[in-house]
Amino acid sequence: MYKSVRCTKHNWKLDVSTMKYINPPGSFCQDELVVEESEENELLLLELNPPNPWDSEPRSPEDLAFGEVQITYLTHACMDLKLGDKRMVFDPWLTGPAFARGWWLLHEPPSDWLERLCQADLIYISHMHSDHLSYPTLKKLAGRRPDIPIYVGKTERPVFWNLNQSGVQLTNINVVPFGIWQQVDENLRFMILMDGVHPEMDTCIIVEYKGHKILNTVDCTRPNGGRLPMKVDLMMSDFAGGASGFPMTFSGGKFTGISTENKLSDMGMSLFPRYIKETNIKNDPDELNNLIKKNSDVLTWTPRPGATLDLGRMLKDPTDSKGIIDPPEGTKIYKDSWDFGPYLKILNAAVGDEIFRHPSWIKEYFTWAGFKDYNLVVRMIETDEDFSPFPGGYDYLVDFLDLSFPKERPSREHPYEEIRSRVDVIRHVVKNGLLWDDLYIGFQTRLQRDPDIYHHLFWNHFQIKLPLTPPNWKSFLIYCGERGPEISQNFKISLSCSNLLLKKFTIDNLISSSIKDLRHSSEGMLRPGLMQVEVRKKRYTSGSQTSRFPADLMLLL
Repeated sequence: MYKSVRCTKHNWKLDVSTMKYINPPGSFCQDELVVEESEENELLLLELNPPNPWDSEPRSPEDLAFGEVQITYLTHACMDLKLGDKRMVFDPWLTGPAFARGWWLLHEPPSDWLERLCQADLIYISHMHSDHLSYPTLKKLAGRRPDIPIYVGKTERPVFWNLNQSGVQLTNINVVPFGIWQQVDENLRFMILMDGVHPEMDTCIIVEYKGHKILNTVDCTRPNGGRLPMKVDLMMSDFAGGASGFPMTFSGGKFTGISTENKLSDMGMSLFPRYIKETNIKNDPDELNNLIKKNSDVLTWTPRPGATLDLGRMLKDPTDSKGIIDPPEGTKIYKDSWDFGPYLKILNAAVGDEIFRHPSWIKEYFTWAGFKDYNLVVRMIETDEDFSPFPGGYDYLVDFLDLSFPKERPSREHPYEEIRSRVDVIRHVVKNGLLWDDLYIGFQTRLQRDPDIYHHLFWNHFQIKLPLTPPNWKSFLIYCGERGPEISQNFKISLSCSNLLLKKFTIDNLISSSIKDLRHSSEGMLRPGLMQVEVRKKRYTSGSQTSRFPADLMLLL
């Protein structure tokens, strides 16, 4: 029997005698894995080995006329594709925030973005994260064209799981299986593929027009389990390397160097905004351009919102001056104003909701969440903007071993986490039964843990496995009314203090927390580029050729 095995997702080594990871050295630990055995008491190992579904019904590339296939970058991960007489849009986040109020757009989308959406023949939304599935954007679209065809993959958790609660009226959402060509017309088809690391959520897409393939891997960590077509004409990929609240919102562990005490110090808290920026430095476009040029025969391009690439021209002659059209001189590139008010008002309203008059909401919520029988104790602390305890806010313990709510930590040996959350966001999440991505990807929390062990089962549950319908707070309030008054003594303090949140919330808070869209160089300066387009100088001449860059064009979002 093997002493160690290698994780097919992350390439980490696992010591099967202890069920602990032994690679990389010095990294944080993972909680002990659940061992699955076969009927013969043998260890079960699962490795994704997907087929190459794009090879079914292959088509030879045809010549493209100039202007026949055009790709226009709008903002963030949103692309507008002209494919013959059809238009297709990817991941439209064009207004409002993402992840509660943690992310706001850096770049100004073209002024006609809503017209572009309304004129699209179909929209692809890769996954449910709110910087890709933007309900504020879709609400504006639904007001003009509610029947627009929208396509999503058949993920474990439905992409539009929260559609009814959002109030957005869309009537033509199509959930399609993975690895099956979806025919749009005689020249155009597309195929949605799953991610090998997060198959329950992330997807990517291949669009084929007249035999020319466009691959968009979006946020996938290992798209299609790492098996992708080699001969694609255009490749799009995330530029920032994914989104995560770890380690940026953790404190007190080996990864932060801010505070070694069990509780966050005032100094530690004051350092956090700077720390988040310094530990979330993004790739520099110029450095990436130089690296690609050094190791391949690929040309690179850093476009701006509104810029358009003509695929037919670029494939014929990458030096064609009309192959890439930049937006007109004087076009506004960076946003300098955001409509904060309406979105912050929604979040702030949750602070004074009647639910939180009754301390028993805590038991009601975590019972609804359904995570238990796991040896972990979590302390939840509601805070103000600076992550100091919110006056009149709740501060409580949850013991997930028996789903109890003790006043003190239990005497048994147990892992412990402390989660500080801004009160308006945590109450909005609780009230609406939302996933916790809004908290930690949105940088609305600060976390500590002892020992320094990442509890995958806990975080994965609150990230992806919460019930599809929110808690029944109406029945809860009726029950509380029948049972008699149970008003928290601190509720009036909490309600009055909540009125200060909007006044204290400044643009500096927004900019410091919206760090995925702020591309920082090593000197901390903003960089204009959100993506790269790499143009291959020479086309493939046979299927046996290999290259580090399998695409004729690569576009990094």
